Amino acid sequence: MTIVEITSKARQFKELQIFIKQLEEEAEALKSVMIAELEAQNTDTLQADIFTIKWTVYKSNRIDTTALKNELPEIAARYTKSTEAKRFQVA
Repeated sequence: MTIVEITSKARQFKELQIFIKQLEEEAEALKSVMIAELEAQNTDTLQADIFTIKWTVYKSNRIDTTALKNELPEIAARYTKSTEAKRFQVA
């Protein structure tokens, strides 16, 4: 691939990233409107034609790794796993 071709691909990639971000912002705005309606109706579920819209609370349990490292650093170190990954960027 020539430098002109790769530059074109990079430019197209960046333009698509901008477009995706705009769509995500638009989707988030729509989501906010629906959440506001659920809250206005004081409900967590709303049936809208073929769609069931829900805004529900859920719980998640996670280990506080900062506290674990501070209070039991040897145990935290024993159970800490290092991982490696690649990251693609066009800047």
